Amino acid sequence: MKKESLLMAMSLLISLYIYVFYRTERTLVNELVVRLISVEVYSHVKAIVSQSLPISDIMIYSMPEGLWIFCITLTSKPYYNRLFSRHINCLYIPLIFCLTLEILQLFHVTNGRFDFMDILVFVLFWLLGRYTFPNSCKKQHLLSSLDAKTLFCLASYGIVYFAHVFK
Repeated sequence: MKKESLLMAMSLLISLYIYVFYRTERTLVNELVVRLISVEVYSHVKAIVSQSLPISDIMIYSMPEGLWIFCITLTSKPYYNRLFSRHINCLYIPLIFCLTLEILQLFHVTNGRFDFMDILVFVLFWLLGRYTFPNSCKKQHLLSSLDAKTLFCLASYGIVYFAHVFK
């Protein structure tokens, strides 16, 4: 569990780094950073970092979602949920969630741009999360006990909100 947690923390920190220094200022996470340090300081540091270490568009726009789906796949593995008296393996929720977001972008229901590269990246990271660190425990209902592990799983889904771009 320690290696898994460390890998998830590193993935989320890399995603945060990319969002803060390479993505638009209109995401909630960047709005929070601006409120903590000021627009001037943020703009100056962002310009220095992005010019000193340029990265590709795939790294900027697809990698954070891939890393995020990797993390939520790992946190979702031990759980199931019920829907219409059927057990739904939570392992598949990240994949369904990301595909749904891309389809909503395709039809301009949400902010963002539909991109096949995003789909390719998040499917690859979902597969990586699915087959990394095999889960040998019996699955439990997601909301049966709200321990730290369950709360982390639920919070990892909430991270998507911090990446939301406001108009």
